[in-house]
Parts: sequence; C-alpha cells; structure tokens
Amino acid sequence: MFKLNNVRYKNIISIKELSIEKGQTTCIVGESGSGKTTLLKLLNHMIDYSEGTISYRETDLKSLNAVLHRREVILLPQAPVIFPGTVRDNLLIGLAFAGKEPVEDERLLEELKKVGLSHKTLVEDAEPLSGGEKQRLALVRVLLMEPEVLLLDEPTSALDDERAEEITAYINDYLTTGGKTLVLVTHSKHLAGMMGRKIVTMSNGSITSIAEVA
Repeated sequence: MFKLNNVRYKNIISIKELSIEKGQTTCIVGESGSGKTTLLKLLNHMIDYSEGTISYRETDLKSLNAVLHRREVILLPQAPVIFPGTVRDNLLIGLAFAGKEPVEDERLLEELKKVGLSHKTLVEDAEPLSGGEKQRLALVRVLLMEPEVLLLDEPTSALDDERAEEITAYINDYLTTGGKTLVLVTHSKHLAGMMGRKIVTMSNGSITSIAEVA
C-alpha cells in the first residue's frame, strides 16, 4: 500500500525503509516528539517530504492529487476539528467532502450508539461536547466516509478504559468488514499489541524496530 525509502522531512523525520501492507493494521509507537504524528501527515499528503520517496499503490505520492488522495487516505488527528452546527451537520460534512451522498438519520443514530453516544440527538449543538465525545463523533464521521486507508492519531487518548474498548471494537468491526488498512499512532503498548499486525517503534524521527505480530 505504502512504501517509504530514504525519506527525510526537515530535521524531524529520517526513515530508511518502511512498508505498510494493504488490509493490515500497522501501529506506530514511541515517546512524545518521536515523529509519529509527522509520519501520518506525510502519508496523508498533508506535508511533503524533502528527500527520498513515498509511494502509494506503487505511485509516487508527490504525483498524486492531494485532495483526491485525502478522500481515500483519511487522517483523524488527536484533537479533531468539530465544525459549527449540529451533531448531524458534523457527521454529514465528511460525506460531502468525499463526494458521497448523505445517509439517513436512522443510520447516523445507529453509528452514534455504537460509540456510546446514543444519549445525543442529531439536532443538538456539537460544540459543547466533551473532548472524548468529540473524538467519538469525529471517528463516526470518518468511518461513514469509508476510507481505504484510515490514519488514526491517539484515537482513545481522551477516553476511559471502558470507552476505549468500545472504540477499539468499533474500529475493528470496520476493518474486518471491508479489508481496509489502518495506521494507528498510540502511546499504549497494550492497544498496539492488541490491534497491530505490525508494530513500528520510533525514536528521534527514525525507526528503531519493526515487529510482526502473529
């Protein structure tokens, strides 16, 4: 899916080689400031590397249309954007961005229930939601878009253990139904070991180890 060779970005990233396989979950772990989030932004074509090559489906990332690429390879940051308007507005705006038709309210309510937001109505203002509720709302928005590649940056950081398990199950359900690809940045070794087929450890912008999980 992705292949990186001798990639450098400023003085933040220096990766000699990395492959991310289609249909698998790759977890990126490492201390704060190790370059994990920057790596996601490179894969999302949000920023451009200064040296080396990144290919996506065997095509150089720099030759691809960035907007179209981001419709297929979607990055959900740790503090996701919540747009002005209602819960419904925030769920449907992702579909509009992806050029897809809106879905019925019944489907929206069903997805909210899966992430523990069944107590929320579609017509209420999204801005007053807590940090954890905003994370879950944004995750539903992204998964409704059905991306081929999902890039998640600490998706459970604002959640307690019970909600984190709920979100993990929700993500796994999505991945198993469509053979999608996930790249997950997490500080939790437990989560990485539970979800990852490949665990990539980073330090000071470089990869220090790659472990395959049976």
